[in-house]
Amino acid sequence: MTQFPVSFGYCDQQYTKTIYNIMSLSASKFILSNGNAIPAVAFGISAKHFKHGHGELDKQLIGTLELALKGGVTHIEGAGSYETNEEVGIALKNSMVKRNEVFITAEYLPNEEKHLKHHNPYEELKSDLKDLGSSYVDLYLLHQEVSKGGPGLMKQWSHMERLKEEGLAHSIGVSNFGVEDLNQLLNSKTKWKPVVNQIEFNHYLHDDTPGIAEFCQDQGVLVEAYAVVCHNKSLHYVLTKLADKYDKNSDQILLRWVIQKGLLPITTASKEEHMEDIVNVVNFDLEEGDVEEITRVARKKNHFK
Repeated sequence: MTQFPVSFGYCDQQYTKTIYNIMSLSASKFILSNGNAIPAVAFGISAKHFKHGHGELDKQLIGTLELALKGGVTHIEGAGSYETNEEVGIALKNSMVKRNEVFITAEYLPNEEKHLKHHNPYEELKSDLKDLGSSYVDLYLLHQEVSKGGPGLMKQWSHMERLKEEGLAHSIGVSNFGVEDLNQLLNSKTKWKPVVNQIEFNHYLHDDTPGIAEFCQDQGVLVEAYAVVCHNKSLHYVLTKLADKYDKNSDQILLRWVIQKGLLPITTASKEEHMEDIVNVVNFDLEEGDVEEITRVARKKNHFK
């Protein structure tokens, strides 16, 4: 299995002073197949902020994003159809963090058509950038819905490539693609291949979509994992034991487990102390035996959906 190169910056002590005086996530990055670096943990704007066509500013979200950015989070992940780009732009401005110090991932979801301004990712992102107050996003993702119907995928991907060519998206990838969907892109005569596939992945679900994580890694496609923090009684003893061992909490142990599986976790928080928890998942390593213990115990139990 191909392993993604990861830069952790401990040996040269790349520390950034923040309001918490802790290490910034900029010291921990995955390197994408196109050579671009991506911070190893993303702060996700969750679906609870989906405006569903209501245009008023979400002041609570702005405040949360400001806390995250001032606290050392360097990767914000959202979707244009949530209609929260203006909030991201305001938070960036208010936090006084330089644009080139923040990695922004955005997503095109065609299944949310009524909440889109345009019907192709090229025009949609151009519109979203105005709300973000930015000339580019670092990563733009095409959602799996476009793969239904075959040829539509390639047409939409051509729009994605145009975004890449014009510098409006520094990297392009996909979201919720299975092996068959991803193969269609990887085996086509495209100039730019997807560098990321964002999927649901955690210690209970890592076998739900047969072979997709392993397939992505073999193809040099980084997996971004959402819904990674998922608690169940079956792992309570293990997580409690490891939390004591590493002086971390159970959520941090689970996030670290995902990173050491070679995947990039997307998580979220709303309180100041939890922002610190997110940043501090990059300053320790689980021993290999502990990584395997989490995997082994979780695999014995069915997911409780």
